[in-house]
Amino acid sequence: MLQTIIDWLWTYILIGVLIACGLWFTWKCRFVQFRMIPEMLRLLLDTPNKGKHGKKISSFQAFAVSVATRVGTGNLAGVATAISIGGPGAVFWMWVIALMGSATAFVESTLAQLYKHPHDGHFIGGPAYYIDKGLREVHFSLFSFHHSLRLGRWMSVLFAILITITFGLAYNSVQSNTISGALHQAFGITPLTSGIALTLLSLLIVFGGIHRIARVSSVIVPIMAIGYFILAVVIVIMNISLLPDVLRIIVSNAFGVGPMVGGGLGAAIMNGIKRGLFSNEAGEGSAPNVAATAHVSHPVKQGLIQALGVFTDTLLVCSCTAFIILISGLYTDTSLQGINLTQSALQREVGSVGPVFIAIAIFLFAFSSIIGNYYYGEANVRYLSLRSRCSEKNTQRAIICFRIFSGGIFVLFGSLASLETVWAIGDLCMALLTACNLVAIILLGKYAFRLLDDYRRQKHDGVRDPQFHRTQMPDIANDLEAWE
Repeated sequence: MLQTIIDWLWTYILIGVLIACGLWFTWKCRFVQFRMIPEMLRLLLDTPNKGKHGKKISSFQAFAVSVATRVGTGNLAGVATAISIGGPGAVFWMWVIALMGSATAFVESTLAQLYKHPHDGHFIGGPAYYIDKGLREVHFSLFSFHHSLRLGRWMSVLFAILITITFGLAYNSVQSNTISGALHQAFGITPLTSGIALTLLSLLIVFGGIHRIARVSSVIVPIMAIGYFILAVVIVIMNISLLPDVLRIIVSNAFGVGPMVGGGLGAAIMNGIKRGLFSNEAGEGSAPNVAATAHVSHPVKQGLIQALGVFTDTLLVCSCTAFIILISGLYTDTSLQGINLTQSALQREVGSVGPVFIAIAIFLFAFSSIIGNYYYGEANVRYLSLRSRCSEKNTQRAIICFRIFSGGIFVLFGSLASLETVWAIGDLCMALLTACNLVAIILLGKYAFRLLDDYRRQKHDGVRDPQFHRTQMPDIANDLEAWE
């Protein structure tokens, strides 16, 4: 029953809205994700002077954090799940959602920068903030009927609740399930044993010592991501003669031509888009939380960099995983699913070291994601407490309860539950969260378009480093306290 509801929600509603938004934003931004790639690369390498900005987060640092949260389970296990259920054609639709979704990522991250809030020497923000400020009062007109709705008040709370459940609870189950599966195949560790160990380690970190572990993870995880990418590229180069056939299989199956492993054209589209969104998070509303923290001189700068992050995640890392699986030929084996399929494919290409490498990599990726997901949730628990004017004592009680559920109960549940169950819960939460964010950025997208026009106009006038001040948008200047 749950899977039927999720499939209906994705097939008939969310996929159409995601594609429509991607096309609309691409058109209104005049194909920004393609035309401004050189500018994206220039901004990425143009790191601000540390002495000038002190401890504020640079544009590159925010990009690195967002890529670190994207590259992980979705790239290794999610791609395999999409192929095993939807067939090779699902990869094509992952590419499509990435190409269009990068425009959506540009809009939501630009809005996060526009409405960011100064706090204790740095910036905070995200969808809850631009929903609260930007949709404080929305006017609707239809013929002679005029009405105003205060969407911001309840939609910001709804989004905060949804992102807390999605990242703090549901996604942590997906991460622990992937870790347990990888450790079981590589080392024979039972899911119960790995689940208990993960639970204890997660609780230890979320209740204390997070800063030291985060510093270590910020070094180890990028190294593992680069190592995996290099390994995948080497495998593809070693089998370069098979690449034309792999591309042919992907494209032909994407349109229902040729043998399908999954359930036909619909399965390829639905699973490709679901797993693509889980991996690159474009439109989901998670990356804007990181984008808002960057110190930049114009909101468009971080929007461009976050759009580049979608390309990095899906078109590079996800494609590498897909090529490894399709080159191995194991995608036709219905007994292999999720991370086990990726491990088996890598084992066929590089030997017994493959599953061990993936197990270690997925542990680092997924465990760091568990920590990151928890803090997404905690930040929004604090936001909800602030909105409801809870006392500090009650806020701390709520956070302790959330820590127990996020780092304990749901991590253990994910380790013991089936692959289908954890992905079904994750898909449902992701659909609801994405739907809420899409409504907001559709209504607020006009401000991102105006900012892009201003940025392009300054660049056309010879300004190398475009600047923004809230007086440039007098109609909403009072909500832009970070841009004085």
